[in-house]
This record gives sequence, C-alpha cells and structure tokens, in this order.
Amino acid sequence: MNISVKLVKRRLLASAILLACWATPQASTRTAAAADLAAAAQTDGDIVIRRLNQEQYRRIIADVFGATITVGGRFEPEMRRDGLLSVGAGAVSVTASGMEDYDKIARGIASQVVSEPHRATLIPCVPKSATTADDACARQFLSAVGRLLYRRPLDDEELGSRVAIASSAAMQFKDFYAGLGTSLATLLVSPHFLFRDETAEPDPDHPGQFRLDGYSRASRLSFFLWNSAPDQALLASAGTGDIQTEKGWARQVDRMLASPRLKDGVRGFFEDMLGFDEFETLAKDAILFPKYSSKVALDAQEQALRTITDLLITRGGDYRDLFTTRKTFLTPFLASVYGIPLFDPDGGWRPYEFPDNDPRAGMLSQASFVALHAHPGRSSPTLRGKAIRQVILCQKVPDPPGNVNFTLVDDTKNPQYKTARERLTAHRSNPTCAGCHKIIDPIGLALEDFDSIGGFRTTENGVAIDTSGELDGMTFADAAGLGKAVHDDPAVPACVVTRTVSYGLGRALTKSDAEWTKVLQGDFAASGYRFPDLMRRIALSDAFYRVRPPQLGALPVGKAAFASDANTLGPIGSERGLP
Repeated sequence: MNISVKLVKRRLLASAILLACWATPQASTRTAAAADLAAAAQTDGDIVIRRLNQEQYRRIIADVFGATITVGGRFEPEMRRDGLLSVGAGAVSVTASGMEDYDKIARGIASQVVSEPHRATLIPCVPKSATTADDACARQFLSAVGRLLYRRPLDDEELGSRVAIASSAAMQFKDFYAGLGTSLATLLVSPHFLFRDETAEPDPDHPGQFRLDGYSRASRLSFFLWNSAPDQALLASAGTGDIQTEKGWARQVDRMLASPRLKDGVRGFFEDMLGFDEFETLAKDAILFPKYSSKVALDAQEQALRTITDLLITRGGDYRDLFTTRKTFLTPFLASVYGIPLFDPDGGWRPYEFPDNDPRAGMLSQASFVALHAHPGRSSPTLRGKAIRQVILCQKVPDPPGNVNFTLVDDTKNPQYKTARERLTAHRSNPTCAGCHKIIDPIGLALEDFDSIGGFRTTENGVAIDTSGELDGMTFADAAGLGKAVHDDPAVPACVVTRTVSYGLGRALTKSDAEWTKVLQGDFAASGYRFPDLMRRIALSDAFYRVRPPQLGALPVGKAAFASDANTLGPIGSERGLP
C-alpha cells in the first residue's frame, strides 16, 4: 500500500474514465424489452445502469450503519431527462474530480464506522489484536457490509481483495481498524456501489426469454418502493430464489408496502416529479421578500411531502385530491409567509386545515409550487402555467424562440399595463408568442394572488388581480377553482401513472409501453386512484422486470472491467492518500 500521491491519482482517474464508459448510454449494451404478460403487451427498453442520487446514497449509509454516521461532501451533479432525475441517472457518469469527492466522502464514513464510539456496535467481531491484521474478523465484517452495499454477495475474488487491502493497511499502520476502514472506503467508491447495475438471466418459465436475476429484481423493487437498497429480508429472498416465485414475490411486495419506509419511496418519487432539486439554486430578491430564506425553502418542500404522504398513505386518499385538499402541515416560518398566525415554541410541524373560504386549496397554491415557478422578484403566470402542463399533465410546451422580447412582460412598473394579465395580453399580440401563451397563461393567471414566495395579495400596482381562467374548456374563478379543474382532468392521473412507471424503470417510455400503461391507468381508476395500489400493480407486473438478452458481440460490462477499482485508494490516515 506504499503508493505515491501521483500513482493514486492516476489510478483514480483511470477508474473514473472506466466509470464514465460504463455509465454512458452507448455502453449500456445490455438492453431489455419488458412485457406485462397479464396485459399481453410487449415493451422495448434498456436495462439502465443508474448512478445513485444523493438522497439514495445517504439513505443507504443510514440503513447500513445507522443515522449517527454523517455523510459530508460534494456529490456529482444530477441530470433531468424526460421530466425525471431518475431517467437522467442512467445517462450520467462520474468525473475525475467527482471521484475525488466520492473518495473524501467514503473516507469520512469509513473513519466514523471504525472509530471507538461506533466499532462495538457496527463491527460484529473483535480482532485478536488491535495493532495487527486479523483476516477472519475483516472477512466477517466486509462480507456482511459488502452484501448490503453491493446489493448482492461479494464473490470470492472481490471479498479476497478487500480482505487483502485490510490486512496490508493494518500491517502498515499497526492498526486493525485503520486497515478495515481503508478496505471499507474502497467498497464505497466502487462502481458496484455508486451505480445500480442489473443482470439478466434466462427465464425458466418462458423459454427464449430473459428476466432480471433475483438480486437485480430485489434492487429494482427496493429503490422503487423505498428509495433505498434492499434490506436483509429482501436479499435473503433473492438468495434463495423465493423472490422469483409468484408467492414469494408478492409476499415481499406486500411486506414492503406495509412498511413505514414506503413513505420514503413515495417522497423520493414526488421530490423527483415535482422538481424539488431546483430549490438548491432558487433565489429571491431579499429586499422585496425579506421573509424568504433557506429555512422557508426547506419547509416549503417538506410541507408538500407531508401533505402528499398524509393523503396518499396515512389516509389512503384519492391522488387527485392533492389538488383540492385543504389539509396540510405548517411551521411558524412557513405560516408567516402565508400570513397565518401560528405559534409553536419548538418551531415544529403542526397539522393545519385552511378554511373553506381561504384562497389556498391544494398543492398548486402551496409555496413549494408557486415559489419554485416564479422569478426572483415577481410572480410568473407563464412559468406556473407551463409547470402545470408539463409536470402535472405530462404535456410538452415548446421553449420560446430565442429572439423573443420580454421587455414588456418584465416591466412591472409600466403605467399602461399594471397587472401581469395586462402585460401578457399585450405580449400575446405578437403572433410568435400567442400560441404557447394561449395554453399556459390562462392556467397560471389563476395563481396570481400568490407572489414570488407564496404570500397572498389581491392587488398589483393598486389594481385588483383577476384570477379567472380556463383549462381545456373548464373555466374557474380562482386558485381553488383551478385545483378543482386539475382534479377533474383525466390527463392528471394518466400523467402520474406514466411518470411512476418511468421513474421505476429509469427510462423514458416508448410506444411499445403504451398498452401496459393503459392497463395500469385503468387499474388506477378502478382502485379509486389510490397511489399505493398503483405502486403495487407496477411492482407485481412482469413488465417491470422482464428483459431481453445482451446483444451478441456487445462489450462485456461488469465486475471484470473494474477489477482494479479496489486499489485506487491509500489507507485511511495515510499522508500519501488523497487530500
């Protein structure tokens, strides 16, 4: 392990390049075609190798090592494709600098795990001596942890190399735990942890067809329902083959749906669908909106997620009611933005129900939506209307031409056009702009009573705000009416079905997915639009796991291509390691 800094960095860069090749769509040669046998529909789609997102990474570390282990550091940027980060995760890789960041994060986690406060509870054995190597103890720990991190058992070669690293580092540092931590760090920077790989196998029940193997099935199921890696019970089911039987498969799905962890999975999906990652760069004019802060931004997201999980899981409600419900949760910070007196000495969350005559009803009137889809210094009917079309209805809205002049729309002090409605009406006199604005502005104008951070108002520049509008033939007078129109639009449940399937598969849907999703939409309606029922139906669909074999002559991708990834790091605490 006496490796120079230059050599370590060179190996790290080589590993990053291999990762990039492995993760690009061009190298994702193990393509797949899914089929829901119950619906007799054939679907075409790739097995997608997806990089863990930050939330999944943190959740796995907490699941494996406990909530007291902190995860600090910078994560690689994510990419949104076809409306979802989950789809973009199949197209991103890891840069050389990103590998250095993952290295630092891994070292930080490993050093905590083997530290004196944690080793007694996290390491299931005690070495014969704390100052030298103990291969038996290292093997016991690394085998158990590796199985959870890789979402499958380590093979003999993988486990042997990790034990050898632990032994070599322990001998060099005269510290068993430093050696063990070094080996653990290599697991945490391995592509088999950072990426969700999947493996196909022949389907014995359907000669000539292929399916995901047991561990790949368990992983896809767990990330879909829990937004985290499989637990011990799910891995055990994969190991025995029980998960590949109809009864065993259904048993695991029902167990996971009954778990409190289902909320994590539902939160993960809606965070992605609603684009909450954009809050990380959301800025507001501090002079115009002094109440806005990072705390308000976090509370706005949490309010939406609590509203969603309360309605869909706790109360088993109709998905469409998210756009009309008056039941929600507030903190004093968020209540102050809404202009609601709410005292809580602890500043915590409290259930709250808006009165029937209150202008706020449903998620579209919450700060998580109106603040996210607004400019730093003013509201935006156009951005809000576009978001409803694209995010809630799954409809495409073209980007504006590059030469459009927005001066009139941006001029909030124009004495002739005092309200956003007046400015947009004048702007639409340009034929180039009229087409798109015609389908988005009448929706977004219903939310004009809410300013750039979600505060309520009734006038702009001294003129009363007109919030009337229309959605595909359904007219309304205000935000509550818009929520009712969205609730009743058949495109809304259809959209969430396609988004949920795409999220679970990690790819955009194709024409050949149409029959399966149509069946799912019918089942969703028949269930009363219960979201957990939709998740169960997807999780129990053959189409969610059925694949086709790798293409002949395809470049082999897998463990062999990364045999050296365990050697990219120096020992924890080593001055020769990366900074």
